[in-house]
Amino acid sequence: MNQTLLWRALGRNTLISILLFGALLGLLWLAELLFPVSLLKWHDPAWCVGIPASIIGVAYILTIRDPQNYTGFYAGIVMSALLGVQFLLQQQYDSTFLFFFVFIPFQMMSIYKWSRKKDDGGASFEPKFLDTPRLILSVSMLVFITLGDYLLATYAFQHNGLTDNIAVKLFNGLLISSSFLANYWLIYRKTDSWIYWIVYSAAGIVLFVIINNIFSIVLFLFFLVINGSAGIAWIKMTKPENYGWLRGK
Repeated sequence: MNQTLLWRALGRNTLISILLFGALLGLLWLAELLFPVSLLKWHDPAWCVGIPASIIGVAYILTIRDPQNYTGFYAGIVMSALLGVQFLLQQQYDSTFLFFFVFIPFQMMSIYKWSRKKDDGGASFEPKFLDTPRLILSVSMLVFITLGDYLLATYAFQHNGLTDNIAVKLFNGLLISSSFLANYWLIYRKTDSWIYWIVYSAAGIVLFVIINNIFSIVLFLFFLVINGSAGIAWIKMTKPENYGWLRGK
């Protein structure tokens, strides 16, 4: 596809994201007027950084919904940098490290891989599911990273016991592990990446229900719809011969 068209698609998706978030923020502002709730936290620097990060993040997802459009990863790099700053302000240093030193390099690698016509084996570079051995390895990594972050939060950040704040630490770890695998498998155009994005969105909803953050609940519901629609689109684009573990191979 012509590069100009790819960049135009990114610009169009950014405008769509701005309009969507404008409508969302407008609805939340209206809810504050009508009900005794506090949803918009303009006094919080971390929250303010998170708004443009979320807008750019949705543009990123809408753009890479097309597996031929690598320009979305430029938006992904900006999103990751902003989220890294947000988590730094919130003193969530594990997430800060992840966004600056893992996700940004992943997205750079995605630009390199997606901008090529073929993969290293000379085959057409198109969406595929993982094969069964890689699926097992991927799920194992999900569990390993989740538990590793649980231990890190317990002993390095919160300095409490293993049985304290179990749900918060567990779902925060799942948020990190699923986003790690989603970003990693996107490099290789694996349809499974969207399964992890959906897990990420669902884990975020549960986490923010537990800590009673209404704005983030709404935001992650929004992400769930966006990621779910992108995942469905990729599944439809995946050829039957590329179903991998779904075919038992």
